[in-house]
Amino acid sequence: MGRGKLRIYLGAAPGVGKTYAMLAEAHRRVERGTDCVVAFVEHHGRARTEVMLHGLEQVPRRELEYRGGTFTELDLDAVLARRPQVALVDELAHTNVPGVRNAKRWQDVEELLAAGIDVISTVNIQHLESLGDVVESITGVRQRETVPDEVVRRADQTELVDMSPQALRRRMAHGNIYQPDKVDAALSNYFRPGNLTALRELALLWVADRADEYLQQYRSEHRVSKIWGSRERIVVGLTGGPEGRTLIRRAARLAEKGAGGEVLAVYIARSDGLTSASPKELALQRTLVEDLGGTFHHVLGDDIPAALLDFARGVNATQIVLGSSRRKTWQYVFGPGVGATVARESGPDLDVHIVTHEEVAKGRGLPVARGARLGRSRSAWGWFVGLVGPVLLTLLLNAVNLGLANDVLLYLALTVAAALLGGLYPALASAAVGSVLLNWFFTPPVNRITIADPRNILALAIFVGVALSVASVVDVAARRTHQAARLRAESEILSFLAGDVLRGETSLETLLERVRETFGMESAALLERESDVAPWTCAGRAGSGPPVDRPEDADVDMPVGDHMALALTGRVLPAEDRRVLAAFAAQAAVVLDRRRLREEADRARALAEGNRIRTALLAAVSHDLRTPLAGIKAAVTSLRSDDVAWSDEDQAELLEGIEAGADRLDHLVGNLLDMSRLQTGTVTPLIREIDVDEVAPMALGGVPEGSAELDIPETLPMVAVDAGLLERALANLVENAVKYSPGDRGVLVTASALADRVEVRIVDRGPGVPDEAKERIFEPFQRYGDAPRGAGVGLGLAVARGFAESMGGTLNAEDTPGGGLTMVLTLRAAGAPAAPSRPTPAERQDAR
Repeated sequence: MGRGKLRIYLGAAPGVGKTYAMLAEAHRRVERGTDCVVAFVEHHGRARTEVMLHGLEQVPRRELEYRGGTFTELDLDAVLARRPQVALVDELAHTNVPGVRNAKRWQDVEELLAAGIDVISTVNIQHLESLGDVVESITGVRQRETVPDEVVRRADQTELVDMSPQALRRRMAHGNIYQPDKVDAALSNYFRPGNLTALRELALLWVADRADEYLQQYRSEHRVSKIWGSRERIVVGLTGGPEGRTLIRRAARLAEKGAGGEVLAVYIARSDGLTSASPKELALQRTLVEDLGGTFHHVLGDDIPAALLDFARGVNATQIVLGSSRRKTWQYVFGPGVGATVARESGPDLDVHIVTHEEVAKGRGLPVARGARLGRSRSAWGWFVGLVGPVLLTLLLNAVNLGLANDVLLYLALTVAAALLGGLYPALASAAVGSVLLNWFFTPPVNRITIADPRNILALAIFVGVALSVASVVDVAARRTHQAARLRAESEILSFLAGDVLRGETSLETLLERVRETFGMESAALLERESDVAPWTCAGRAGSGPPVDRPEDADVDMPVGDHMALALTGRVLPAEDRRVLAAFAAQAAVVLDRRRLREEADRARALAEGNRIRTALLAAVSHDLRTPLAGIKAAVTSLRSDDVAWSDEDQAELLEGIEAGADRLDHLVGNLLDMSRLQTGTVTPLIREIDVDEVAPMALGGVPEGSAELDIPETLPMVAVDAGLLERALANLVENAVKYSPGDRGVLVTASALADRVEVRIVDRGPGVPDEAKERIFEPFQRYGDAPRGAGVGLGLAVARGFAESMGGTLNAEDTPGGGLTMVLTLRAAGAPAAPSRPTPAERQDAR
């Protein structure tokens, strides 16, 4: 059983007439004989809407007790048991009362669709998940009932129910929407003209974007080569903070403005540990971006602005979305921040959007000293304090006499400061310089290296010991913190990697691209060979770097077993990165093995399909070919018989039967041979430029005179086709159309130009074909409906599509307005660029 179809009436605000339009459509379908029921419709006390329920079957609702009140909800089980053709379900974003199977009504609708029931529903624009923030900013009301955008975008039909703000306010004032006691408050708040205008614009833009998607789908199906501008790729920089969800929704809205927009959310984990993100918040943001149709990426990078820009340029992004900094004003003394740096260095090809949010300037804390390398700035300050600090302190103490004990403590404090800032080596330098200066200027005898008092020797020794101890502790703590931060970043990356691979969502090329992104390499390739002496071959590759024929030629070589290796070019990786790289390499081998198992399964399916074709061919030969042969033999035997004296009329009738049987045999054998050529991929079209009106009349030779009519304009451009294959394809299509057309209504063959394509339409007024069978009728040995076996072996449409695709065209079935079926044969106009080769019927069956 196929999946049901979803039709949604979309409105800008309550009261525009969505439910009324839905009920009107239900009445139209009932009048046409469709089994349509009201599963759940809320009229909200509106008289005109309530009247529209009359005459429609309503499924009783389910009553539930909740918090001392009685509520009614959609009875999903009752609707499934009733199994109508069409079910009306109002308010798609509604939250169900606790106690029913699903938390949201759109989940109930999904179950109905999965059961093969068509659903008509309604939703307002403010209930779409991605528009929650912008609707709140317009109306001041946060919509708690939302529906994922993907649910609405998957609808087979989306119809906008539009009404101007002035007309809607008049309806409100007349009491047609809310009760009289609520009208004034509604007009003064939510239903203000500005609010309604903004919501209406959102609805119009959303529907316009959907129209663009439908147009792109049509162009793709009809292989139109001239397309609109390049697709927008929007990178969202995430910090793991709560503002991430706002940024993702804003990027999703930006992506929807252009045709085919794509959102890529990226979180950059610094190996020095200067950033920390909540794993739970990152998981929520990943789920959100995937629900909105985007992808989530996790990248390691010490320099966050540079890593973000490298990632954006690597994926050919056109826009970057960042949040305003959460740092307080005084914290900008440590640098301009990621957003300002990215905006400054993005260049003319990348647009940077800085989005405000509720966490702006609320602070995120000072960076804590982490990592074995404390950063260039801190190291520079450490060396400055360790080398220049003792000199400046000596000049100060020469002017002020504080005593040797105090002098030692001040030099010790300076050494500790150098250790805290720069680590071990600046502290050692400070201790060495400080001890020399103490000895020369302040330890008797002064201005000499020697020390007269043994107690002063002990003081200097303690000074050096304390300095070294503090510096060592700082250095060890920094190393441990660096290791912990790096292990955390590695575990996050491996967690995301394992999740993708276990879910089967990652192809080998995608995994290699993730490797390249994570380690900032130019290219990544998986090499393999059959034995120790066999040459290396590339199983998969990502990136734009130079190709690598051997692992030894790469900058990084990670073995995977005995005969496989992951090779990366771009730079030499430090040893600490190879642990994560080894995990990536092992996962790449798993993905490659899974791909090969899938290919083996595809080949097995191809063999099974070949066996099915051969079995069907034998059945066709045993029945469909024997029938005309038996008729011919019976007629010939009768004519040769001496026992009966046949009249001239009888002889003519027998000869006519012989001729008809021979023609039928010729047609069947021709189709069988054509199908075998298509299955083996041996059809080689001879493409040349011809006019359709030269070939079409010859294709009508096999049908009764007057059963088909040609309407091909003389101004039609020439097409680049094989004349013989086009004639055979058209002949099969016309014969099939005549077979199913009523006797009093002929078949129409017409043609028109569309961009760089020419469409030939074969229109009949027969019974038509339901949507779920429109692809199945093009499979070999398929007959639609109750056609007898004597009607043919079911190859005509399969052969026609195969010939069309071998010439770079397409063949699809559409409904004829008013009833019937229209075959649309799309051909490449002369001079238009050739389209990519199409798969053979066997390859297309494997893909399924």
